[in-house]
Amino acid sequence: MPLVDIELVEGVFDDQQKAKMIEKLTDAMVEVEGENMRQVTWVRVKEVRSGHWGIGGNPLRTEDLKAMAAE
Repeated sequence: MPLVDIELVEGVFDDQQKAKMIEKLTDAMVEVEGENMRQVTWVRVKEVRSGHWGIGGNPLRTEDLKAMAAE
């Protein structure tokens, strides 16, 4: 059974967006493996607390990511 993990900074994506990620990643795995694998394809969404993820030596916060997305 395939397992796909997604790690996100908490508070950036809403529940509807996360559900869409799960759906689309499952579809992508099924495209490679075949439809019979849909029922055993697992997708987990893990959220990392704001400020507990870093890039370029700096903590990354929810507000930073939302500002980037708005540009």
